[in-house]
Amino acid sequence: MKALVYEGPGQRSWKDKPRPCIEKPTDTIVRLTHTTICGTDLHILKGDVPTVEAGRTLGHEGIGIVEEVGDSVSSVKQGDQVLISCITSCGHCDYCKQGMYAHCRDGGWILGHKIDGTQAEFVRIPHADNSLYRLPPGLDPAAALMLSDILPTGHEIGALNGEVKLGDTVAIVGAGPIGLAALLTSRFYSPAHIIMVDPDENRLAVARQLGATEIVSTNPVEEIMSLTHGEGVDVAMEAVGIPETFDICQSILRPGGKLANIGVHGKSVDFHIEDLWIKNITLRTGLVNTNTIPVLMRFLESGGIDAESLITHRFDLNDIEQAYNVFAQAASEKAIKVLLTS
Repeated sequence: MKALVYEGPGQRSWKDKPRPCIEKPTDTIVRLTHTTICGTDLHILKGDVPTVEAGRTLGHEGIGIVEEVGDSVSSVKQGDQVLISCITSCGHCDYCKQGMYAHCRDGGWILGHKIDGTQAEFVRIPHADNSLYRLPPGLDPAAALMLSDILPTGHEIGALNGEVKLGDTVAIVGAGPIGLAALLTSRFYSPAHIIMVDPDENRLAVARQLGATEIVSTNPVEEIMSLTHGEGVDVAMEAVGIPETFDICQSILRPGGKLANIGVHGKSVDFHIEDLWIKNITLRTGLVNTNTIPVLMRFLESGGIDAESLITHRFDLNDIEQAYNVFAQAASEKAIKVLLTS
């Protein structure tokens, strides 16, 4: 089969690899029909995730058709169309029983990280009963693909960790796919204001279409403090993963504010405890657990989320190298989410 392989920092190739096989009774083999590229994949290529070894197939998002099932798999069968969760969960360990699937002792974020991932023609999914979701009939798979990672991440690590509530003022720093997913899912909780921050005017225009009440492209701290009459925001979400955007978030919190860090950080940041110790702020980090996928899927099925609007570019899976080039130049290419189909 063909797969997109990480060859070390800055290097990747679309090449032949052996097709995966059932290794354990809880495994399933899925033939990919839809996949995408995540900002985390770009972090891997930059060398920000040193636990990823050369030779690894990248990717942790996908929709596909079940080809083979292990003897212990009961929730899906051959021929089912399924959503692949970016998080693999055994469902039995102490962390899984707490709903912390991200820290599953035999799973977590392993696809495209510690085992071969979904940017390929076929993928092996361990613990299939807890890591695959059958798609409801009629649900658009392109839209459903957004449930693999970005929508549950925006919801769980953004809206829920930030404890967004009725009437809040929310600032989301970074209008990329994750930031826009945080925008979409924060709206569930009826905040009064959602301020979107990004230097990219195209992404800010998309944010406006998706429900941002204010947009900020320059001098974000000054602009947000002015918009909030010097008070700051109730919730700040960091959705980029660099020191500069984290610094913006901690500079705009009002007393009692919540900072929800969503971004993948490859460098340390300065935490200004000298300013924040007295402000009763809450800082939460997290890796998505994906335990809200079922409710988000019902919401998507009912038309409550315009997930497909996040897709700006479409490619054949065999053109994945070109898709990477486009996604890596998101600002100039006006790219948000790329869709790869086979």
